Amino acid sequence: MSDIYKQLATFLDHLPAGFPSTESGVELRILKRLFTPQEAEVAMTLTMIPELDDAIARRTGRDAAELSPLLESMASKGLIFRISKRDRNLYSAAQFVIGIWEYHLNSLDEGLVRDVNEYMPTLLKKGWLETKTKQLRVVPVSKSVSAEMAVTPYEAAEEIINAQKKIVVSPCICRKEQKLIGKGCDKPMETCLCFGAAAYFYEKNGLGRSIDKAEALSILKAGVEAGLVLQPGNQQKPTNICMCCGCCCGILKNLKTLDKPAQVVHTNYFAQVDEEACIACEACAERCQMDAIRIEEAARIDLDKCIGCGLCVTDCPTEAIQMVQKAPEDQYEPPKNTVETYVKIAQERGLM
Repeated sequence: MSDIYKQLATFLDHLPAGFPSTESGVELRILKRLFTPQEAEVAMTLTMIPELDDAIARRTGRDAAELSPLLESMASKGLIFRISKRDRNLYSAAQFVIGIWEYHLNSLDEGLVRDVNEYMPTLLKKGWLETKTKQLRVVPVSKSVSAEMAVTPYEAAEEIINAQKKIVVSPCICRKEQKLIGKGCDKPMETCLCFGAAAYFYEKNGLGRSIDKAEALSILKAGVEAGLVLQPGNQQKPTNICMCCGCCCGILKNLKTLDKPAQVVHTNYFAQVDEEACIACEACAERCQMDAIRIEEAARIDLDKCIGCGLCVTDCPTEAIQMVQKAPEDQYEPPKNTVETYVKIAQERGLM
């Protein structure tokens, strides 16, 4: 029976975002917690391209009458992804992160959380760091960007929200799972925004609630006021915006263990201090989620750690900190859409 989980782990590792193996085998423990052997077998027949249940049945030689309810059950449990077109459901494989893990928002238990926390450093270092293209990027909070700067719409969280037709907000799985094991923080919980097909999936699975643009903007404002880093999907038309803290976020928390996290984050800005205006009040250091600021006679920014989120600017009483755009040759332009993002990641991993 364990072989089916090894096969599933290999299958997931051959999806763009990867699912690397460990010496401890914690990744197999996670899969055994989530999938039955039958579900594991079916999951491995899917691709990243959504298909109708009868098309999957024909392609795999299965009985459509038996396969259809199983696919829907697996989608409802967050093991695979589902979209609906013209009143028909289409199913596709889900990556572990971002995907299966986040889809288990409502079915967390302490054992699963501890296993995933043990696994995350490996997933970050062997999956996230080994590709140039990441699944998320960082955009600066709007108050930190001067009016003179030319900011493209995909760099402004408010513009991303205003471009959406369907928005769902859900609790942050990172803060929720940390609370479950007695850790974490008291920053706002209901802060994860999903758009489009992802929003419909979250709504149908009971992972979040549908909201309008005004409420989404209000949630965004509250998140920024609470000191959360804005991380939309790494596309010009993202399907999500995460609002992250350095103590709970699986990505930020593990990035902070690196010597130079700024080098592996998609960001077009960095913070700069006017030492003459700085009064060394420490407000910026308290806001920084990456521990990139130390206070001496004035604030000092460690540019190897600064990810350009802009939170430090918003709380400076003397306006001594400003965001600076990187040089044109260092500017990052995200892929146009999710498909292009994952194609790039797959190519960089040698899967295509």
